[in-house]
Amino acid sequence: MSQSNDILQVLLTEEQLKAKCAEMGAQITKDYQGKNLLLVTVLKGAVVYLADLMRCIDLPCAIDFMVVSSYGSGVKTSGVVKIVKDLDQDLSGKDILIVEDILDSGMTLSYLKGLLQGRNPASIRIATLLDKPSRRKVDLQADYVGYEVPDEFVVGYGLDYDEKYRNLPYVGILKPEVYTK
Repeated sequence: MSQSNDILQVLLTEEQLKAKCAEMGAQITKDYQGKNLLLVTVLKGAVVYLADLMRCIDLPCAIDFMVVSSYGSGVKTSGVVKIVKDLDQDLSGKDILIVEDILDSGMTLSYLKGLLQGRNPASIRIATLLDKPSRRKVDLQADYVGYEVPDEFVVGYGLDYDEKYRNLPYVGILKPEVYTK
């Protein structure tokens, strides 16, 4: 059975995502001229977005990855953040851009931003493909936002439910019966 049968509605098409990456990449290129840009991504969800976004940034930049856990296999954040894999690089003097797939409750990202701030970077900003402000539990805003999305369970383009649907080339709303079984 095809994964797409589990999708209630396509929210953002492959073409829309590609265009948004180009637009955001152009703005980041402009904003980070002459800076020491390091793109930091939390695996696994944001890897697809990172790959597309970084190819739209016309500047020298480095990338690094973290693995954090706050969801498990559920649909809501647990509020407890655990660093599973930390960054490999020293952040001193670097301009950090945290590249995130979705800004939801903001709890994980808020924790992460505070943690990284303590490592003496020149600056820290956040780029998120999707923003779900209706779910925010902390005062946190992204500096670069692709799309605001409704309070629905979205998958595809790196976002998953129980490790499935990441490979869909679009962002779609998952049918509730899939995750309420």
